[in-house]
Amino acid sequence: MLLIPAIDLKDGHCVRLKQGDMDQATTFSEDPASMARNWLSKGARRLHLVDLNGAFAGKPQNFAAVKSILKAVGDEIPVQLGGGIRDLDTIEKYIDSGLRYVIIGTAAVKNPGFLKDACSAFGGHIIVGLDAKDGKVATDGWSKLTGHEVIDLARKFEDWGVESIVYTDIGRDGMLTGINVEATVKLAQALTIPVIASGGLAGLPDIEKLCAVEDEGIEGVICGRAIYSGDLDFVQAQAKADELSRD
Repeated sequence: MLLIPAIDLKDGHCVRLKQGDMDQATTFSEDPASMARNWLSKGARRLHLVDLNGAFAGKPQNFAAVKSILKAVGDEIPVQLGGGIRDLDTIEKYIDSGLRYVIIGTAAVKNPGFLKDACSAFGGHIIVGLDAKDGKVATDGWSKLTGHEVIDLARKFEDWGVESIVYTDIGRDGMLTGINVEATVKLAQALTIPVIASGGLAGLPDIEKLCAVEDEGIEGVICGRAIYSGDLDFVQAQAKADELSRD
């Protein structure tokens, strides 16, 4: 089970939001590259970046910060990034800079032809981010709820060749109320590609619950506010996950 620290970028700084609200941002570091090295030193095996400005603007806004992070970690661990990725040129620019995985969210739902082209051109590098509330997919930085069912869309994207799905319960994100394990398992059981859990991770009990259902197809969990607030000790949690995965 991968524990994946999140670095959310807003105006070049590392922040956390509550339920995707840009007005409820807490700044944790003004040096994202230093934060990336911090998680690397604590044993992170992958990093999750979000260009928050990009998600709302519909195009990359924190490219300099992303490049600084990629330079800081080199090829030691893979890095994935979402937020404002709407065209193939942007994907190429990021991958050429050393990014391993590009996460396509809103554009996957609104412009499926683009996702298909991306999977074709950059096979092995494309992850889809599905943000949902009550089983329905949300887009545009969570501001719009669609009528699409998460599982239906995920199955379609799996057929097109995406690497994995990052599934976020937006009602829980940044709230430290616990991962929606039931909905995550339900999605993982419907797919053959891995699912990465996201949204609401509160502490060690969440890690234990996810490890118990890891075999259903859950590859990892994105760790956000809990590892910044101190509610979850990252080193201890990854060690616990490794121990449970071996049992």
